[in-house]
Amino acid sequence: MYLRHGAFSYLPPLTDDEIAAQVRYALLRGWPVSIEHTDDPHPRNLYWNMWGLPLFDLDEPDGVLEQIGACRSTFPEHYVRVLAYDAQLGRQTTALQFLVQRPTVEPDLVLTRTEGADRRQTYGMTVRPRSGGGDPDGG
Repeated sequence: MYLRHGAFSYLPPLTDDEIAAQVRYALLRGWPVSIEHTDDPHPRNLYWNMWGLPLFDLDEPDGVLEQIGACRSTFPEHYVRVLAYDAQLGRQTTALQFLVQRPTVEPDLVLTRTEGADRRQTYGMTVRPRSGGGDPDGG
């Protein structure tokens, strides 16, 4: 299954030039950028591991791209994402988030539904490893 995380997840993987353009967009708006990674793609896993500290006061995306490259080389089989935080009063939220790396083999997420007493339904989700490649069509 090709997992969808953040903006641009339905597009082909971004090139380094496209990543630089998105980071530049965030920096021009004064949004600090941070890099996170995980090997657990579960949809409820909101808290990924942070790579270094958030990158404040940058004008150009070169420093961010250098950190992305270091994270990719350290964790070649993890999901790696870039986040831009809008600290503007009244907003204070993640303004932009997108993946910059996926593992070569993505796991399957399996949703199970169980019907109990009084037609009560419960749902569970498990992560099952795959042996095939992580293609966008889910095959």
